[in-house]
Amino acid sequence: MAQLSTEVAGDERGTLLAFVEAQRTAIRETLLGMSEEQAASRSSASELTLSGVLKHVAEVELNWLRLAQQRPNERQRTQETWGEMFRLVEGESIPDVLAFWDGIRQETEAFIAAVPSLDDSFPLPPAPWFPKDTKVSMRWMLLHLVEEFARHAGHADIVRESIDGTKAMG
Repeated sequence: MAQLSTEVAGDERGTLLAFVEAQRTAIRETLLGMSEEQAASRSSASELTLSGVLKHVAEVELNWLRLAQQRPNERQRTQETWGEMFRLVEGESIPDVLAFWDGIRQETEAFIAAVPSLDDSFPLPPAPWFPKDTKVSMRWMLLHLVEEFARHAGHADIVRESIDGTKAMG
């Protein structure tokens, strides 16, 4: 896992990025000491696995980054491939997904550092869950990533504790 600076910029960008990173770290830490098989195991009625959560959040961050950049997502999922976002497929490993996510993290941080203002906005794609013709700010995107990652960090905590009793806190 990548070592990150412990120094946090005191401005809004640095603070928001620090909160995003804290939630990324919470997810990554649920995988510590797990084998590929353990991380792919289902420990409840849910379909969620630790490796599936990892892959999902990495692809979610990529998707939001590409939306903000207003660029095509090279890993855009279709209805047929949607389920592959939640599990490792042939040839994928946890180290591969961690490296992919680290690259996305670096790209997100560089992009946010370069935008003129966190008030800059981008359009949301057409979807039943988004209001029509809505734009959101870069600030909104970062807060959404905190929300998304925190939700899945909680899922990952439960999955990990169900597998081997390891608790994220305590």
